[in-house]
Amino acid sequence: MTDLPTQNHPAGEDTPSEPRLAASVILLRDAPGGLEAFVQHRVSTMDFAAGMVVFPGGRVDVADESGWDYPAELLQRHAAAWRSSSIGTGSGPGPESRLSPSPSRGASTDAGSSTDFEQAETNAGTVLTAAIREVQEESGLTISPEDLRPWANWITPTDMPKRFDTYFYVAKPHPGATPQHQTTEAWQSLWMPVTGILDAEAAGTLKLMPPTYYLLKEIAGFETVDAVWSAEHAVVPVLAPVGSLAAFLKEREGRR
Repeated sequence: MTDLPTQNHPAGEDTPSEPRLAASVILLRDAPGGLEAFVQHRVSTMDFAAGMVVFPGGRVDVADESGWDYPAELLQRHAAAWRSSSIGTGSGPGPESRLSPSPSRGASTDAGSSTDFEQAETNAGTVLTAAIREVQEESGLTISPEDLRPWANWITPTDMPKRFDTYFYVAKPHPGATPQHQTTEAWQSLWMPVTGILDAEAAGTLKLMPPTYYLLKEIAGFETVDAVWSAEHAVVPVLAPVGSLAAFLKEREGRR
C-alpha cells in the first residue's frame, strides 16, 4: 500500500502518547472524468492537520460503544477484515491492529475462542458507529453500514504530540447522495476528482497528510467505485517511523 516502513518507538526514548481510536470515511462516486472523493479543506487554525485536505472522520466517542444493533453477518465480515490486519506482511513484525484482540491486551490465548471473536465484533461495531456518526455530523449524509468497507489502518508516528489510530473505510453512497459542508473544522467540503487532488498536491496548491496521499494514490488505480468495492484487499496497519511526517512534507515540497 505504501513505501513508508513500519517501525516501533525507538528503545530508550520517552514513552509516546497513546493514539486515540478514530474512524475516517473515503466517500467515492463515479464521474465522467473518473473517480471522485468527498474531501474537506481544513482550516489553518486546527492543531492537527491544519490546512490539509482530509476525508470526513474523527475520534471514537464513548457513546459509539453502545446503542447499535448491526446484523451479525456484517459484524463478522468487518471483524474478519480488521483481524486480518494483525497477520502482517511477512516482512517482519509491525504494529498490531487494536481491533484484533490478543493476549497482550488481555484477550483469550485461544485464537478461536468465542470470547475473542465476540470482542473483535464489538470493536468493529464501535468503530463502524463512529464512522457513520462522523459522516452524518460533518456532511449531513446518513450512510448505510452495508455501504462501508474496511480499507486501511494508519497510526500517527510516535514522535507526534497528538496521535490517532485511524481506521479508514471506503464508502459508496447511493446515487444522487449529496453530502454537504457542515463542519467548522474545514472551510470547504466538496467532491473532487481523485487524480485532480493528486495533481494539485504535486503542483503545490493542496497539502495532504501521508495517509490521505497514499490512499488516494492507491484508489487512483481503480476506474469505478464497484472496482474498488470488489477488489481483493488486505488491511495492514501502517505505523510510520519517527520523523516521517516532517520528512514527507519536506520531500513533497522539494518536488515542486
